[in-house]
Order: sequence, then C-alpha cells, then structure tokens
Amino acid sequence: MTLSTPIRLLIVDDEPLVRAGLHAILETEPGFEVVGEASDGDEVDALVTQVRPDVVLMDVRMPRTDGLEATRRLVARGASGAIASGDSGERMPRVLILTTFDSDDYVYEALRIGADGFVLKRAQPEELVQAIRTVATSDALLYPVAVRRLAALRGAGSGQGTRVATTLSAREQEVLRLVARGLSNAEIAAELFVSVETVKTHMAGILAKLGVRDRTQAVIEAYESGFISPTASG
Repeated sequence: MTLSTPIRLLIVDDEPLVRAGLHAILETEPGFEVVGEASDGDEVDALVTQVRPDVVLMDVRMPRTDGLEATRRLVARGASGAIASGDSGERMPRVLILTTFDSDDYVYEALRIGADGFVLKRAQPEELVQAIRTVATSDALLYPVAVRRLAALRGAGSGQGTRVATTLSAREQEVLRLVARGLSNAEIAAELFVSVETVKTHMAGILAKLGVRDRTQAVIEAYESGFISPTASG
C-alpha cells in the first residue's frame, strides 16, 4: 500500500445501524474506501477474497460466528497462503476489533490469536480513523498500555520467561521490550543507536523465532511467558 492508495475497509457487524454509521463516517474520510460489509463472521472469508480489504473492522460479539472465530480463520488462511490479494502476492488484511468494553476477555483473546488492535464503539470518529491508520500503515503497537492492562487482567506473567529468554538474542530481547512500550521501528532505532533496517531485521528474527505473526502477538507472548511483567510500572 502506498500513501496515494486508499485504505480498503471491510466492516463486519451484526447490527445494521452500526454498519451504516461506520460506513457513513469512513466513506467520507480522505484516503479510505469501504469495499464491503458483512453481518456475520461466516461471510468474512468469501468477502476478503472478493474485495481484498487492507483492514477488517471486526465486531467481536456476533451471533453464530463471532469475531474471534472469524479472526482465527483469517489468520489460519494467511498462514497457509490461502488469501488471494491480487498482484502484490498473498497478504492477510489487518484486523481491528470493534468492542464495547476494552476489558473484555474477548478482546485479549482476539489479540492473542492475531488481531492487530481494538477500538471502542464509543470512540470518537477521529479516534477510529487514527486507529485504522495505525494498524494499516504503522509499525507501532496500538494502545500498548491497554494491551498490558488486558494481559494483567488475564493473569499473564506468571511464568519465568524462559522460552523468550532462551530463544531470542540479547539484542532481540531488548527490541521486544521496546516494542512492548509501543515504540515504532524508527523510535527503537533512535533508542538503540542503530538503523531502522537493523531494527526490522531484529523484528523479523523475533517473529520467526517466537512463531508469531506480528508485533502484537510477540508482545502478548512476552507477557504470557513472564518475560515482561504486565503489572510492572513504566
């Protein structure tokens, strides 16, 4: 995706009024294009193949197939290379969870299985727009403090962090801690006095060694393993 290419959006929510409201807000936003709507998680697979969105706005609570299962299916398809995305190659869309409560277990589970972030349904339109732009175009973790709080509420951090500590190099561990603080690649590069390309190389190594899809999942793994305590300050 280039800066001149609109961010393609798929809205998934079982409430028609919510879908209509989101569509009305986002369709008029410069740089956005709403390419489809779905009322149930069962419709997501086919629509993703058909309209090739960059970001899926996914309601977490829906009857029949909820946002968790729909996200799990997308991640599985992306891992198997089953998502067609045109000439640019196989690519899974980003998933932004729509939720009523940010302390909901559903939200944490969605992040754990591969969602890229979440936004509250009561958020202001500008907050929604910024959240979409962040997950679509940024290498920064969305709402790092909220992710940490969710991990703490779930009781993560009881382990000794052995898997992460023995799997990652010392520099990769350092990078992962900075990612958990919400720093972007450029900010990490400035913090460590290295190039952005070096940080990207470290990030690729972290994801590969931990067997996770993106930085959100890497941070969740760091919390759950006890490598980083979600209850620590700072």
